[in-house]
Amino acid sequence: MSINCKAAIAKGDGTFSIDIVEIQKPKADEVLVAIKAAGLCHTDYDSLNWGKPIVMGHEGAGIVTEIGTDITSVKVGDSVILNWATPCGTCFQCEHENEHICENNSPVVAGSNGYTPGHAHKKGTTLKGMPIERSFNIGTLSEFTLVKESAVVKNTIKDMSFPAASIVSCGVMTGFGSAVNTAKVTENSSAVVIGTGGVGLNVIQGIKVSKASKIIAIDINQTRLEMAKQFGATHTILADKDDEGLLKAAEKVKEMSNGRGADYAFECTAIPALGVAPLAMIRNAGTAVQVSGIEEKVMVDMSLFEWDKKYINPLYGKCNPQKDFPIILNYYKNGDIMLDEMITRTYPLDNLQQAFDDMLSGKNAKGVIVFD
Repeated sequence: MSINCKAAIAKGDGTFSIDIVEIQKPKADEVLVAIKAAGLCHTDYDSLNWGKPIVMGHEGAGIVTEIGTDITSVKVGDSVILNWATPCGTCFQCEHENEHICENNSPVVAGSNGYTPGHAHKKGTTLKGMPIERSFNIGTLSEFTLVKESAVVKNTIKDMSFPAASIVSCGVMTGFGSAVNTAKVTENSSAVVIGTGGVGLNVIQGIKVSKASKIIAIDINQTRLEMAKQFGATHTILADKDDEGLLKAAEKVKEMSNGRGADYAFECTAIPALGVAPLAMIRNAGTAVQVSGIEEKVMVDMSLFEWDKKYINPLYGKCNPQKDFPIILNYYKNGDIMLDEMITRTYPLDNLQQAFDDMLSGKNAKGVIVFD
């Protein structure tokens, strides 16, 4: 039998509604999940303008309520974390351990946020009788969601809250993975994090567990810098909004790092004008990482690359979900990273607009929608 449930629907014109969708039984390779919590990030807000109706949400955690006949990795009753990078396992990138940029299933690489084979069958979810796509293959701002098996990772920590589990799906993985998987931060190194929102805080946590000796957080918000200290920053710089390209802040970084610059620098603001700011923060042969996914055209002073500097633009922290989610969960279980403390506020689905307003105004490190 099908299920009728509430979901947040992006209309494609900048607006959304809370409506009723109908969800069918899972096919052989699909899993039905009762969503218990869904994290919010700016991508969810951006999805309001994707030009088509979709079930919103790409971070989430919940409980498996039904499985298809071919499912082996989870069973009914399992607690799971949703994963939007649903690898096929057979394409060129998957075979080269780049599951996060799967050429067949990725909603970013293969589908431009549209339907790919990594998405559960279209007719599995309908709105007013018409099939509707789910954001990033999973559509977690819904009481239930139908996904492929590759979109779920079993959570074995029984006492972990669903809000904490939900944010692993994207914000935590993106930040943590950018430090650990992409940059491969080394022990006793120095690193700079530009922007200390939800993703930036998780970059800091990834740097911390990598045992870097100096972690410099940069932000224009003193309150966020204080939070950065709680999550592992050893030094902070309060930036000036008028500091073009953060070049003055970069001079302070050099003063803190023997005049050379840091070994690593991470941009986590999503501000195009700061897209190349990490290059000014690193030493010769250092590594700059553009975490926030800036896609606009940016003018670059090529002298910032001097000399032998590396600039990386990773997706999703180079995530291998079945490998990386358990690593993050283990760090959480051992008290090495904080997740519950990152959640500023939770909201019911009906208060989604307030959650967006708080996110856009910078009130939240992380806001989470919770379901009964």
